[in-house]
Amino acid sequence: MITRSARPATGERRVDAVRQSARILRKWAGSLSNCGIIAGLLAFSAALTPTLIPRGAPEQGALGGLCLAVGYLIGVFCRWLWRYMQLPDPAGKGGRIAPGAMAAGTGLVLAIVLWRSAGWQNAIRSPMGLGPVGAGYTFTVCLIALAVFLAILVLARLLRRLARFLTRRAEPHVPPRVARVIGVAVTAFVFWSLTSDIALQGAFRSLDSSYREIDGLFEPERKQPSDPGRTGSSASLVKWAELGRMGRRYVASGPSAGQISAMTGRPAKQPIRVYVGLGSADTARARAKLALAELKRQGGFDRSVLLIITPTGTGWVDPSAIDSIEYLHHGDIASVAMQYSYLSSPLTLLVHPENGAEAAQELFTAIYGYWSQLPRGKRPALYLHGLSLGAMNSEKSVELFGTVDDPIAGAVWSGPPFASPVRRSITARRNRGSPVWLPQFRDNRIVRFANQDGFSVPAGTPWGNMRIAYLQYASDAIVFFDYRDLYRKPEWMKAPVGPDVSPDLQWYPIVTMAQTAMDMPLSMATPMGYGHVYAPEHYIDAWVAVTDVRDWSPEALAALRQKLGKAARNARAGSAAAEAYAGRGG
Repeated sequence: MITRSARPATGERRVDAVRQSARILRKWAGSLSNCGIIAGLLAFSAALTPTLIPRGAPEQGALGGLCLAVGYLIGVFCRWLWRYMQLPDPAGKGGRIAPGAMAAGTGLVLAIVLWRSAGWQNAIRSPMGLGPVGAGYTFTVCLIALAVFLAILVLARLLRRLARFLTRRAEPHVPPRVARVIGVAVTAFVFWSLTSDIALQGAFRSLDSSYREIDGLFEPERKQPSDPGRTGSSASLVKWAELGRMGRRYVASGPSAGQISAMTGRPAKQPIRVYVGLGSADTARARAKLALAELKRQGGFDRSVLLIITPTGTGWVDPSAIDSIEYLHHGDIASVAMQYSYLSSPLTLLVHPENGAEAAQELFTAIYGYWSQLPRGKRPALYLHGLSLGAMNSEKSVELFGTVDDPIAGAVWSGPPFASPVRRSITARRNRGSPVWLPQFRDNRIVRFANQDGFSVPAGTPWGNMRIAYLQYASDAIVFFDYRDLYRKPEWMKAPVGPDVSPDLQWYPIVTMAQTAMDMPLSMATPMGYGHVYAPEHYIDAWVAVTDVRDWSPEALAALRQKLGKAARNARAGSAAAEAYAGRGG
């Protein structure tokens, strides 16, 4: 009897709980601003349109939820401002119901965008050789976006409650309006302190520790060189354990003299690779001196070509860039690189932006100082290289007025980030009529730009004594991100667009900047030859032009492109996504 009487009571309690939850949900939904919802849905619709890089459902959902929240807050603010200015209410009496035309228009726009969203993504994925998105792509995007929006909304309302609480505490002591200002200001300060000082700094410390541990790992396939002439050997000035993971990978890889000779059919030398890790010395200057000493020990200044490399944030050196120039010069080349961080490039920019520039300057000063004292007819041609953050720091390492009497031979800088000062200045002053994604600068004798289709000037155009090449893809968001996209249409969207950019791209205030910000980390995971992943074939063309390679036939160059391209794609296909982020570092 007791059990039977308890069952209905339990069922009734469950029904009451459901009804109460429904009432709370309806009350909460009713508290939302109609103007905010409309603005948010329009921003969400804009976020689903394509940009430079294909986005999976998780990334697209997170971006859509963020834009939905930002649009909602803008709509709420606009509604408040309208009322504050005591303007006529366009929504009618009560101001709670949006005009039918606006609501219907928003619904129509949203329906069209949701219908086309998967097709837009596939239109970007197809040229990159990626398969189409799944059947549930749009549904998953909407669910994730809703979850992100609700999380941001809950946080915003908690902050609003805190501001009101502080305002009430201040009202007995100051005028009401002053109390409101105090409440809002203190809330903003608390939020900023918690996110920047506690959350972000704690996350950065944790990431720095994690990357340091990864950098110290010994890979079983990377054996210490037995040749005493190699960096990291028992005879080397740089200890194998102090090279770090990226350094050990760099000095233990690359083509051998035999492999180069088998490819070219000519005698070849073993390329010299010098690398100094963060653990090798306490300061950048001390590491630079060690790099110079090791380079001299191995006879690097006796080669025909000397290359100073500034790696990415983690210390990674792109094999696509280095293998290609070593083949082109039959191994008669020495390269030197120095690590300046454990973190990936974006994190290095946020945490220690000065470290990379300082390290690059110290290394260049040490190498150039010794090189410039050698007889001009008996020293190697000196070149610079850097990818991504390495390109920007390599730019900063050269003091033009200090080298004008004895300049370097040239540089190949690939994927320079949007903050690179030299590239930005050259692009801003490009010749009229040349696109921002492949500009031409003055008479093209010193600086030239290249992409998948080659250089921006015809072959055979005369070079000057110093040759600088920028290799950049139009789909590389790390190159073309700009904060000003918040309020104005970016130049790279204007016709004609780049060969790897969809012509369907449209500019939307605020949203486009958020899209390209999301594209930056995604651009490191694209297929090779797109985004921020630079292909050996394109490096070969750049090095041939910059280092003035003349002893390779077109057929031999084509075979080298095929060989290195296939090897690089196979290596990339065999690596895990986590390895790509930890190892490459952007």
